[in-house]
Amino acid sequence: MSHVDHLKCICCSQSYQPNKVGFTCPACGPDEGILDVVYDMAAVGRVLALSDLVDASPTHWRYGPLLPLATRHAGIDWPIGWTPLTDSPALALALGIKRLRVKDEGRNLSGSFKDRASSVGVVRALDSGAKAIACASTGNAATSLAACSALAGMPAYIFVSERVPDGKLAQLLIHGACVFKVMGTYDDAYRLCMEACDKFGWYNRCCAYNPYLVEGKKTGGLELAEQCFANPPDWVAVSVGDGCTVAGIQKGLREMRELEIIDWSTRILGVQAAGVDPIARAMQTGKLEQTSGDTFADSINVPVPRNWRKAIQAVKESEGTFVTVTDDQIAEAMRQSARLAGVFTEPAGATSVAGIAQAVAEGIIDPKASVAAFLTGNGLKDISAARKAAGDPIEIQPDLGEVERHAMA
Repeated sequence: MSHVDHLKCICCSQSYQPNKVGFTCPACGPDEGILDVVYDMAAVGRVLALSDLVDASPTHWRYGPLLPLATRHAGIDWPIGWTPLTDSPALALALGIKRLRVKDEGRNLSGSFKDRASSVGVVRALDSGAKAIACASTGNAATSLAACSALAGMPAYIFVSERVPDGKLAQLLIHGACVFKVMGTYDDAYRLCMEACDKFGWYNRCCAYNPYLVEGKKTGGLELAEQCFANPPDWVAVSVGDGCTVAGIQKGLREMRELEIIDWSTRILGVQAAGVDPIARAMQTGKLEQTSGDTFADSINVPVPRNWRKAIQAVKESEGTFVTVTDDQIAEAMRQSARLAGVFTEPAGATSVAGIAQAVAEGIIDPKASVAAFLTGNGLKDISAARKAAGDPIEIQPDLGEVERHAMA
């Protein structure tokens, strides 16, 4: 399996050989025994150096030696990864920092950061001989799985909550996935998906359960390290729901440092919605407590995050921290990202931008700092939220005088 050495439980630290264990630690159980994929970094270093990346594919497959895949035959041409990192001076000024670079993950195959994980999941499912793949999702993981499964010709079974936005539901259906809209919460959809995978033998794509999916997410960190090679940011802002994304990004940054491709480190700013912030609270208390609030940022609306330990470990390792932001702050960040940086992002994507402003206000980020922000999903995925954030058009009669009256006001 490429250069994977072993799997390590983040709860009890027990190590396992990949072919001797399933997706979770047998000692700690499926809820607590989240595993992490550990590589033979010496072996990786012999085949992956900065010189090897010069002419590599402009996709996340360029990091093949750091992915848990037996083969690279599948998915090699899928347009995923190597998303643009763009300087945004106007948005930096509005947020009160010296420099801001935004990484627009809406440019991926299905318009989301989650394509990184789903592509790895589908290729692993193919390598394992699985006949179908499934996941539970608030939306983006599902749409990315539907797209990648369609490219691979593999049936996909998707479990979403009743609050899934219409844009994401349309993506699922148009790609031909079998979609189960569970009339309940995301947690209800997750439990049902787990039961179905066990009963029918479907490959389980859920990041909260399958440790190999986080390896796809870490390519965001691998890329950021390469793109910022000579000009590292002081902070990296990431929105946080279940915790897999922020953990993956930090892991990618760390592995690039272990390979000596970069010689710097950066601090991680994890950002949660104030209404659903169990990981930010657990960072302070050391234990997870389910929140009872809500947020319109559906992609990070996860009251019971199963990867909270990985997220906290990642942020602490970077000497970073968490902040929380309100839905009003997220809506303002959506407007700012579009009008000042030219990026139309969904609420979860804008959450990282809102978090930067909050961190500056709290004195966490210095105004002289350089920050990189992951904008994790395209705004077209949730038109209802975008319409609420953007406001209404000016309704006029077909008369030039009315145009002049409003335009000159």
